[in-house]
Amino acid sequence: MTSQPTATAAHPVLRVPPASPAAAAAYFGASLAFHADVSDVAAALAADGDPGFVLLDSRSTESWNQGHIPGAVHLPTALIAEQAPQLLDPAVPVVTYCWGPGCNGATRAALALAELGYRVKEMLGGFEYWVREGFESETWEGRERRDADPLTAPVDSEDCGC
Repeated sequence: MTSQPTATAAHPVLRVPPASPAAAAAYFGASLAFHADVSDVAAALAADGDPGFVLLDSRSTESWNQGHIPGAVHLPTALIAEQAPQLLDPAVPVVTYCWGPGCNGATRAALALAELGYRVKEMLGGFEYWVREGFESETWEGRERRDADPLTAPVDSEDCGC
């Protein structure tokens, strides 16, 4: 008689069992300390008053000119060590963004800022998801807003319920 594989070993999802609740809470809590969501950043920037952070676009000048988030500070990653002390207050947290989930430019910018002593988070999804979720962007020609992509944001609601 052959033994049947256990349910947890039968497929890749549970081949490695889930972490304990305490380990999961530590991991996901740490993740939230390092990352910000596009819609949360948009809500903070849209609220009256100071959002409590500076939004930093770490892309090239050509990319910035193609489109960026209104109110963001432009500081390409290669210039952070040289220019951050003149542009950023070390007491104010920084949220970095780059193109999107296929680009680690915001991660490199966050690392460069952290190494200089700044408190920093990375905006998940970057500029791509900012635009895909229907938030306003800006170019030298002015501001624009595209319809939200129904695969990234609810069509008839401001809040995804996340």
